[in-house]
Amino acid sequence: MSTKEAYKLAKERYAAFGIDTDAAVKKTLCLPISLHCWQADDVAGFETKPEGLDGGGIMATGNHPGRASNGEETRADLEKTMSLIPGVQRVNVHACYSETNQYVDRDEMTVSGFQKWIAWAKKMGICLDFNPTFFAHPKAEDGYTLSHPDDDIRAFWVKHGKAARKIAEAMAEAQGSPCFVNWWTPDGSKDIPADRFGPRKRMVASYDEIMADESVDKTKCVDFIESKLFGIGSEEYVVSSAEFCSDYSISRGMGLCMDMGHYHPTETIHGKISSHLQFIDQILLHVSRPVRWDSDHVVIFNDDLKNVFLEIQRGDIWDRVVLALDFFDASINRIGAYVTGTRAARKGILYALLDPTAQLQAYEAEGKNAQRLALMEEFKSMPFGAIWDHLCEEAGVPVGADWIAEMEQYEKDVQLKR
Repeated sequence: MSTKEAYKLAKERYAAFGIDTDAAVKKTLCLPISLHCWQADDVAGFETKPEGLDGGGIMATGNHPGRASNGEETRADLEKTMSLIPGVQRVNVHACYSETNQYVDRDEMTVSGFQKWIAWAKKMGICLDFNPTFFAHPKAEDGYTLSHPDDDIRAFWVKHGKAARKIAEAMAEAQGSPCFVNWWTPDGSKDIPADRFGPRKRMVASYDEIMADESVDKTKCVDFIESKLFGIGSEEYVVSSAEFCSDYSISRGMGLCMDMGHYHPTETIHGKISSHLQFIDQILLHVSRPVRWDSDHVVIFNDDLKNVFLEIQRGDIWDRVVLALDFFDASINRIGAYVTGTRAARKGILYALLDPTAQLQAYEAEGKNAQRLALMEEFKSMPFGAIWDHLCEEAGVPVGADWIAEMEQYEKDVQLKR
């Protein structure tokens, strides 16, 4: 059976429940997903550094051949990735991916270090997002940045934060669209601290100082603060906990970033969305996949992913959610990681838009809870795959597993020659 024939039959099945598959496909393709540049090079970055200057980074496990080693290779990998995935994409750039001919420390960064990214984005017709980088630097080696007890070190990171917002504003002006900025710090302690209050008090003061810069247009530079349960070197205590970040965002009118892997190992985030959006205008979702303690595995089309997007659909809050990816795996082909994860996220959007939300909520309002549960179960076996294949065909990208051959050819022609 052809893709077209399969879609026709599936369309009829969904139409019987009042669901317009054409409209769902169209909306799925229009919703932007921000691709993270750091999957291409294992979070190494491209800063020009003096010999011997380095700092603790973020660990990406594995050593699969073909890692990008500069901006040109990363952007080539992103172009290949985007040719294999459907829908509107953005690209998320970390500050450590600046490209300069001479050393520029984090507190002195300007938009000039990102002109290649801006020019490339304009050529590709996409928008950029941004992240300050509070790791992989000597002044972050002891695990503290914006909450550091040393005034000079803390001031250094505050200045980096201010510079990051200026860079994001310039990106927004160049692309004629807001630049979403994600704020994550690694601050914390490996073992039991004697003082949890002091670092959090300093963190609040640092963020307040950064955000107080009224010269930055908040409609162009849109800020989100991200929490984490723990990390390598901060297993016992993280300054920017879930409570800290949610309280800060609510009290300061700032966006909140929720990463799917930054909570307790058995904790999911979909049930939190409706709570936070009672008090916060907008949230940034980092679509990721936790496996036990590690939070950044390649996204797959699993129940956690489906539930996040179903929550968005059932609350009709697509316009209040910014979607971005955050995972990195150096043990497999990096294009394969990008494409698998991004296609999974796009599938999650489509799956949610095909949900019989109106009927389910009508059953619930009428107290027909058996009918509600039964319909939820029946929709798990609806011909979703036929709609997805049609979406890919409409977007002009490979259908089904056909993209794997293109990944293999790119690895042979490009990645393995690096």
